[in-house]
Amino acid sequence: MPKKIVAVNSGPRRGWNTDTLITEASKGAQEAGAEVERFDLFRLEKYTGCISCFGCKKEKFKGHCICRDALTPVLDAIRESDGLIIGSPNYLSELTASFRALYERLIFQNLTYNMETPCCNTHPIPVLLIMTSNAPDTMYSGMIRNYQQTLDRFVGPTRTFISGNTLQLRDYSKTDWAWSMFDPEEKQKRHDTIFPQECRQVYEMGIELVK
Repeated sequence: MPKKIVAVNSGPRRGWNTDTLITEASKGAQEAGAEVERFDLFRLEKYTGCISCFGCKKEKFKGHCICRDALTPVLDAIRESDGLIIGSPNYLSELTASFRALYERLIFQNLTYNMETPCCNTHPIPVLLIMTSNAPDTMYSGMIRNYQQTLDRFVGPTRTFISGNTLQLRDYSKTDWAWSMFDPEEKQKRHDTIFPQECRQVYEMGIELVK
């Protein structure tokens, strides 16, 4: 029976950096023989982050978020999967609000507040966390490391990939304001030369996620 991988895009832009890297990682997982189920959080109906109802702290709901909304099928699919690919662009030095909503509920359902067994997840799965950013890829390594450590503990062994200094627009000259903070030519050059290499890297990481 083929392994099942869930891929979650926490960014809004189709065909751009985050979407592309998640797609390439998913192709790698498929190349390794896995079935991939994909969710695009910005295309879902209304949902929220954790509402702190503590329903998941009851024995009969242990490890299950009881809040029912558009994230419920995503959480159910991850719980039943053999691996998770999840990616987000960096917004204002953080991952997107959509990512955070899922992250809160994914982690909190497995947190017990019990010193002896702080995590009730009995089915750890490997995770690939991807972040894209127009800032250099070293700027947010500490923040991503914190996410990695928490995912390690409550979901499963996590690898990370950061794509920095990304191309944001096809033509920077068409903006109403001069985006003098960026060098459009340098951005395009990086996108044409480095980004394809990054696509190959996450493709290989998708293969490794399944093996």
